[in-house]
Amino acid sequence: MAAAAECDVVMAATEPELLDDEETKRAFAVLILLASVIVPQRALVGPEVTVCVSMIDLVVLRLPQKWKVIEKEREAESFKEQGNAYYAKKDYNEAYNYYTKAIDMCPKNASYYGNRAATLMMLGKFREALVDAQQSVRLDDSFVRFKNANAVIEYEKIAETDFEKRDFRKVVFCMDRALEYAPACHRFKILKAECLAMLGRYPEAQSVASDILRMDSTNADALYVRGLCLYYEDCIEKAVQFFVQALRMAPDHEKACVACRNAKALKAKKEDGNKAFKEGNYKLAYELYTEALGIDPNNIKTNAKLYCNRGTVNSKLRKLDDAIEDCTNAVKLDDTYIKAYLRRAQCYLDTEQYEEAVRDYEKVYQTEKTKEHKQLLKNAQLELKKSKRKDYYKILGVDKNASEDEIKKAYRKRALMHHPGRADRHSGASAEVQKEEEKKFKEVGEAFTILSDPKKKTRYDSGQDLDEEGMNMGDFDANNIFKAFFGGPGGFSFEASGPGNFFFQFG
Repeated sequence: MAAAAECDVVMAATEPELLDDEETKRAFAVLILLASVIVPQRALVGPEVTVCVSMIDLVVLRLPQKWKVIEKEREAESFKEQGNAYYAKKDYNEAYNYYTKAIDMCPKNASYYGNRAATLMMLGKFREALVDAQQSVRLDDSFVRFKNANAVIEYEKIAETDFEKRDFRKVVFCMDRALEYAPACHRFKILKAECLAMLGRYPEAQSVASDILRMDSTNADALYVRGLCLYYEDCIEKAVQFFVQALRMAPDHEKACVACRNAKALKAKKEDGNKAFKEGNYKLAYELYTEALGIDPNNIKTNAKLYCNRGTVNSKLRKLDDAIEDCTNAVKLDDTYIKAYLRRAQCYLDTEQYEEAVRDYEKVYQTEKTKEHKQLLKNAQLELKKSKRKDYYKILGVDKNASEDEIKKAYRKRALMHHPGRADRHSGASAEVQKEEEKKFKEVGEAFTILSDPKKKTRYDSGQDLDEEGMNMGDFDANNIFKAFFGGPGGFSFEASGPGNFFFQFG
């Protein structure tokens, strides 16, 4: 009966339907005492013990629900604290798991939804984050700050559309705005880095990808971006290594697969073209470089080199206009490509486009002030200066390396062709035509006078001003040269009866 009396005391203490926390704790302590002391002493036998256990069960069943709620809240808070710890470590997956456990324990707590929404944003799951954010606001309108999740979703939509349009600058802008709200989102960082690579901003793209790889060395997207930067910088062999590594981490990575295939094909075609060029097979080299140019139009640096290589092939084939066009395409892709400027400048010289050649050499010398480039510029400037004088070689129709005999033969032919006194050519011509022929006849005489004299020819070839050297051609008489050249036994002689009136007399 003593045991029963003790249980009655316990029951009396728990009769009120609502107890405060302290009373609940005391009641629970008594129950623990009964279960751990009285029952073992009775060895769980006898009617008194049976009555006691039944009474304990009754008391437990009648514990207020408030105590159970408090225990759930405490457990939920423990889960939240663990979630906060993982969030601080940037382990967002584990943080998400613990915040979810907290929500399962207490689904009416707005802060748990808010924390999980923040975690989902870090994971880049913004649509799910928005759902949690809306729930937190419904439970507590102080959580309106999570309206940012909606803004991030909009930035993501715009970026996806602009990526398809190849408006990479706008994608970078949208990702920068989104990353202000979700600074740890790898997906946004990868998209930004890829677009930076497409814009040729390789150091920035490499930096973003490297930051991700420091945290996760197996991130296939970051490995792909690293490879993409190397690929676009014409470091194709290293790029392939990163693409292969990315495919090991994610065998279905479509972009890495395409990039790896293009890189290998581009490398092979370029090397085959170089080999054909070295062997002197210019036609095959041209075809191989052309095929390589069709592989990937986005690879600007490699394509610039391919255009320049093909331009060199065209110059060897004496297709100088095509060579100039190829070099122009090369510098359009890469305006710092010195080799393309040098190749185009030489082609301009070969086609006597001296002003264009000077412009290209000036660009080269401004970029790289070497003695070699300075000399090339001076040579082009000299050719430009010479081009503005009479071209005596062209007047006689001979090459600049023509011998003395070739110069004499050329003079004989041109002097007879343009002599105003030739009745067979000029008797019926108008006064205007006769005047033009007189002019040409005089120029032929000037050309012969300069080019037949080694000293004068040297000065002329060096670009010196002949008038400054005391060789004023204004008082030149072409008829005297003609007489001297054709006079004598068996030669020609002629008389002049006035300006423009010449006749031949054969000896």
